[in-house]
Amino acid sequence: MTSLQFLWYIPNQAQPGHRGDDVVTDHNSLETLSGQAEALEEHGWSGALIGTGWGRPDTFTVATALAARTTTFQPLIAVRPGYWRPAHFASAAATLDHLTGGRVLVNIVSGKDDLAAYGDSEGDQAHRYARTKEFMRIVRKLWTEENVTYRGEHFSVTGSTVAPRTVVRGERRHPRLYFGGASEAAERVAATEADVQLFWGEPLADMAERIERLRRLGDELGREHPPLEFGLRITTLVRDTTEQAWADAEAKVEKMAKGAIERDPNRFVAVGQQRLLDLAARGEVLDDNLYTAPGRFGGGGAGTTWLVGSAEDVAKSLRKYQALGITHFVLSDTPYLPEIKRQGDRLLPLLR
Repeated sequence: MTSLQFLWYIPNQAQPGHRGDDVVTDHNSLETLSGQAEALEEHGWSGALIGTGWGRPDTFTVATALAARTTTFQPLIAVRPGYWRPAHFASAAATLDHLTGGRVLVNIVSGKDDLAAYGDSEGDQAHRYARTKEFMRIVRKLWTEENVTYRGEHFSVTGSTVAPRTVVRGERRHPRLYFGGASEAAERVAATEADVQLFWGEPLADMAERIERLRRLGDELGREHPPLEFGLRITTLVRDTTEQAWADAEAKVEKMAKGAIERDPNRFVAVGQQRLLDLAARGEVLDDNLYTAPGRFGGGGAGTTWLVGSAEDVAKSLRKYQALGITHFVLSDTPYLPEIKRQGDRLLPLLR
């Protein structure tokens, strides 16, 4: 049985105020970000997702700095094929994994970015995911084999051996490869190449359907790796009481509606994002406490839908996702630092 993993989110952003965060001065300094990573260790979290995109601080650099300041913190490092070449990335990640005693986690992202700014280009969706698939295959081979030769349509390596090697411990042979995406092309890559498929906050029935489809796809396409695991990346708005949580959630959405919280710039591009935005038509609250209103007023990605309530309410909902097969949870709310502490102290003990 896979053990449960509870991660948070660290906002490596060039501009302050991400999703309404209240830290403005030195919001992306080493002191601020390492303060969050240290608080995560102290309050029971395994680590944090660190997002990626051109025009933001470089994710791998931030992850390395935070890993150096901590002892158990696991950075879930988001990376894009094309920004990195596979051998270069495999070597960088193996080195950091070696230096941290096996703390590296990797999130492969194939969504939109300012590719021209760093000299990358891409064709249609099929091309994008074919390239992602090759990237994941080569990286995994370089982490687990020596003298690797791989001839692909998008990437090739010849006689390639990564040194130092990734940390091997029990069943862990290399950093886990997390992956997201809801299109048919993305699901085919996840089913065969990923270790963990990350979902955004969809209703339980929709998620059950997607989990079943991915498991079936893995069988049909001849998955060669251990069984695919599943994760949930979602905003959790937790307060002392149910009533207080809903009052605060509605007040926050009102601020979003007035433009006081910046709209997510990529909220209309991805299939998975559109699935979330479409949920609002089914109701403002789905299941017990899945709040869809943020998506109507500019919330994007993991901020499109929120689980709202007391720690007990939110824990109950997360346990229902766990019953479907979700074992990796990437939670967050703003302001980030106080919520790391509040949810670490009140929510996590109910889930462990």
